[in-house]
Amino acid sequence: MMKLTPPRLIAFVFFCSILLAPCLAFTQAIALAPAQIVEDFKPGVPFEYSLAVANNGHEAVELHVRVTDFWYNEKNEKVFSAPGTSPRSAANWIQFVPEKFAVPAGGSQKMKAIVTPPVDARGGYYAVLFVESKPLPSDKATEDGRKIFTNMRIGCLVLLTAKNSEAYNVRLDELKLLPPSETQGLKLSFLVDNESNTHVFPQARLAILNPQHKLVGKSESQIKRFLPGQKDTMQLDWNGDLNAGEYTAVLSVVYGGTHVETRQIAFSIPAKTANK
Repeated sequence: MMKLTPPRLIAFVFFCSILLAPCLAFTQAIALAPAQIVEDFKPGVPFEYSLAVANNGHEAVELHVRVTDFWYNEKNEKVFSAPGTSPRSAANWIQFVPEKFAVPAGGSQKMKAIVTPPVDARGGYYAVLFVESKPLPSDKATEDGRKIFTNMRIGCLVLLTAKNSEAYNVRLDELKLLPPSETQGLKLSFLVDNESNTHVFPQARLAILNPQHKLVGKSESQIKRFLPGQKDTMQLDWNGDLNAGEYTAVLSVVYGGTHVETRQIAFSIPAKTANK
């Protein structure tokens, strides 16, 4: 069964791809739903899902679909490369119907993506579905007189997992806790290393215990996406008050449904910086 991201993640953007000049305001906007698809599949069994494009502009627009790989670089920046050139590529599995179409002003167009995974697929695979408009000349020009062309592009991230093949393993390293003071709240940062064979969406929770092991504070992070092999930091903040004394910060990172990694860090609040 296809799983879609919450409505707040549905794309409603217009992205200017500019040739020869910086971005200028574009007079049209297109929307794509969903903006992200997360789905489990059975290896060797084709499946399909539906998408829709809406033209919220005042003129008809000609669009075409392009599929790329989806991965990341050493700076954790998204990389959209040619199909089949990135690890765990799903781009070559996907075919669109239709591939080219026109959407009238105020209208919409439904599309179908047909996915044909190989029988030996294991773990997670990734792609991006881009809907792009044809570059059109604008009424602007560069300083040397060259014409400026603009177009729109929006994308849908595709994260697929072969059923019953997940091997989860997430490591937590480089834990750094900054105790609260009179001028700042508590901060806890740590490195997440996804050694799984598929993507995870970890969420971190922090519990602060006093010397009597009673809960005196808690915090929760935003959910963050990690592809296989990806490393990045996560951070928790807590802005409450603590008396002078000894405390324990309990970090729990939940991922992959029921998997949990837990760490404990002891810290103290000196009397001179205590709020009470």
